[in-house]
Amino acid sequence: MRMNWEIVLSTFIVVFLAELGDKTQLSTMTLAASKNASWSVFLGSALALVLSSLLGVLVGANLYRVVPAHVIKYVGGGVFVVFGVLMLMGKI
Repeated sequence: MRMNWEIVLSTFIVVFLAELGDKTQLSTMTLAASKNASWSVFLGSALALVLSSLLGVLVGANLYRVVPAHVIKYVGGGVFVVFGVLMLMGKI
């Protein structure tokens, strides 16, 4: 299997920017500040992100076999728009 570094880089950038300032990062910051165990909090949060990413990849790879890519893109984009509107309205 050959690594596609362009996809690695674009995925890194998208996930990194999406995670900045979100509830997960704020929760991690709160835990690190309150527990006085920074490395334990880092390890726990890193493992959680890796596991959630693995689940996303597994679901996405299998979903791609059943649902056309353009449908996944439109539905995914729609979900992000809905979440964005709900966040602006203070519902999330």
